[in-house]
Amino acid sequence: MGEEEFELLITVVVAADDGEHSRGACQRWLDRIGGTVVGSRDCSDEEPGCWAVTIRRHSGVSAVPGDPAGLARAVRVFVRTFCPRAGVPRIACEPPVAWTVLDDPEVIGELVPGGERMLVEAWSGVTAQLPPTGQSADAAPRRTDRNGKPSSALRLRVDVAAERVTAAEWRARVLAARISRRATIIGSAEHQGLQRVELDLGLSTEPPDGAVLAGAAALGNTGWSELEYRDRTAVVRWAADPRPASGIAALELCAEPAAERGDDPESPAGHGGHPEAVADPEPAQRPAEG
Repeated sequence: MGEEEFELLITVVVAADDGEHSRGACQRWLDRIGGTVVGSRDCSDEEPGCWAVTIRRHSGVSAVPGDPAGLARAVRVFVRTFCPRAGVPRIACEPPVAWTVLDDPEVIGELVPGGERMLVEAWSGVTAQLPPTGQSADAAPRRTDRNGKPSSALRLRVDVAAERVTAAEWRARVLAARISRRATIIGSAEHQGLQRVELDLGLSTEPPDGAVLAGAAALGNTGWSELEYRDRTAVVRWAADPRPASGIAALELCAEPAAERGDDPESPAGHGGHPEAVADPEPAQRPAEG
């Protein structure tokens, strides 16, 4: 079995008034560690006046998929490199994930202004079943309708072989970040022995067919179905064969005319308020086993 490079998810709980301020507070930290912001959410119900910002980056650590020692090493290397004052962390591991919580506001506040605590996770197999990353849909050439407004509303359905829905949501969210930084989990449920996660990817300036093809290219070009239509909704699908015991089992990417869904063209995510917000697990708790 070959090796894989593990993915890191770093979630910082920061005192902030809104999502924009929380991401701004994390900008210097993001510049230092590299990576991409894949979500921010209001966590004031658990931490009054706080937001949780999640960053995805490569770990630089490779090992056999799901290897507990390799996962723990990925977390330890990150903490020692970027959070040396945190000392040697206590790391928990339940493959496909290892994690630690840094719960020292003084130390975290030196890294992120207003930072309260930090969750560092290393994940195995988040996108192992998919082809290599293609061109980002955000970087693809775009067209608008004749009024210059967004023309498509995108959704992604991810079926994950996982015991618990929280692990499936993590995998689905990281996958959706290849297409859009505005991905929002809108529902999840068990379906035929899999965890099914539905995500709203926001609006695209591409027409429906162009939007789904650009999205499929961002996820990887191999193994997708032919483009088809359900009424005016463009759809493409991907399925793992054979179905994996753990990981991404199937995808469905669809786009419908934005006008039919009634989205506000001035709101890039079609939700208003916080278009880049993504449903995150509580950073203070360990993620669920996948």
